[in-house]
Amino acid sequence: MITASNVSLSYGKRILFKDVTIKFTPGNCYGLIGANGAGKSTFLKILSGEISPDKGEVSLGNRERLAVLRQDQFAFDEETVFSTVIMGHKRLYDVMVERDALYAKPDFSEADGVRSAELESDFAEMNGYEVESEAAVLLNGLGVPQELRQKKMKELEGGDKVRVLLAQALFGAPDVLLLDEPTNNLDLKSISWLEDFLYRFPNTVIVVSHDRHFLNQVCTHTADIDFGRIQVYVGNYDFWYHASQLNLKQKQNENRKVSDKAAELKEFIQRFSSNASKAKQATSRKKLLDKLTLEEMPVSSRKYPHIMFKPERPCGDIILEVTGLTKAIDGVTVLNNFDLVVRKGEKIAFVGGATLARTTLFQLLAGELEPDSGSLRWGITMTNAYFPNENSAYFADDFNLIQWLGQYSPPTEGETFARGFLGRMLFSGEEAMKKTSVLSGGERVRCMLARMMLSGANALILDEPTNHLDLESITALNDGLIAYSEVILFASHDHEFVSTVANRIIEITPGGVIDRVMAFDEYLESPEVAAERDRLYHGHAEATL
Repeated sequence: MITASNVSLSYGKRILFKDVTIKFTPGNCYGLIGANGAGKSTFLKILSGEISPDKGEVSLGNRERLAVLRQDQFAFDEETVFSTVIMGHKRLYDVMVERDALYAKPDFSEADGVRSAELESDFAEMNGYEVESEAAVLLNGLGVPQELRQKKMKELEGGDKVRVLLAQALFGAPDVLLLDEPTNNLDLKSISWLEDFLYRFPNTVIVVSHDRHFLNQVCTHTADIDFGRIQVYVGNYDFWYHASQLNLKQKQNENRKVSDKAAELKEFIQRFSSNASKAKQATSRKKLLDKLTLEEMPVSSRKYPHIMFKPERPCGDIILEVTGLTKAIDGVTVLNNFDLVVRKGEKIAFVGGATLARTTLFQLLAGELEPDSGSLRWGITMTNAYFPNENSAYFADDFNLIQWLGQYSPPTEGETFARGFLGRMLFSGEEAMKKTSVLSGGERVRCMLARMMLSGANALILDEPTNHLDLESITALNDGLIAYSEVILFASHDHEFVSTVANRIIEITPGGVIDRVMAFDEYLESPEVAAERDRLYHGHAEATL
């Protein structure tokens, strides 16, 4: 169990938390939610002791161990993957190191024997003899292959490093587990494994995530940061959303009733205050009016951008035809003889672990790369807009946002148009004068979406558009793509996003392509799809032997 008592934290005049008291109890998983900048990651750092609050304290249960998903990918560069995982349980790791050092001594003394016996006892008490199998289970579940486990962390790619650090946090069943965006860089299979792991986890979990499906699957409680305080709701993210909307509506209705009653009393007082026969009643109503109070509705930190894609023209009969498309990156073939025909109304999700293949395909379709062989043809009615996975090239010039958006606005429109459009994307007032060099990841994504909205395209290509967005922006984008009437080709690790937008699923595997016109959840549950996936992976593995 972990408890925060009267915790307050401010940065200058900005109050993040004020007198927050909250208890996180064993057996529960708490989803910590709130708008970007509300203080989710900061609160996790307060709980872990990385940041000290201005006031208040955090207390952990007696002899309990806390584990944190670390964000520093370079902290363990000189350690092996296996050692990095075990270091998640520091006391156990220290015992292992000391024990191994003793047994390696050439002059093992009687005192060493006594000490080694103590260490063996501690080692057994902490289930030390199970470390190899437990670490292997975690790494298997998170998709870290066997051949990487004795490599040093500095030899791993960024995505694999994140998986190892997540295994480190999970290792040894900590009493309190703090996870900040644990699904980042995980494929759907690994996310599903993590959901199952946390569902069965017996201790306390506090998690920050922008993945709505993940929160719904693992959370028993939702801790909402808003108005400078934290309110805990029993239930997952969907329950919180409906409960909070109902609560807000009830308050608004109550205030509306009070306002209507006040207006009625004011009208009576004005009409009859000078009428002698009604003066007593007017005075009585004046006293009643004085007692009426409107409950103050604090301004929420949650803001939803207005995301709507309006195609300038509908798609024609020929949309996109791809034949034999092949492309190698750094000498490695990532697309091999790829075929695709896109039809009207299709919203195609590209899923699976082949992230480089998907990104390469999208770059080819957007005209940013040329194929090594094969062809692709857009129909004459088609215009496409591309959202890249990496967007830094679009922000190389240090413009303010009005200047930046002006590059993509109609030539007849000026600053007023740009300000209005930026306001819809949550850049209002002075925010519109921000320099692109200081934008956060989420702000850059909103800019890129604004650029796409201005294009009037009837085909949208989006490569992981939900990365860096808060839940409110993801919801707005999700709704915008559901409402979009033309063609979408996209990739996302957000289960909810894919399942509510896509009507066709394509998975690029090393042995070939799986292509199904069906909903995403149906695709995941299909025995036929699973059998085909196994066949393609098995066939590829045999071919490479």
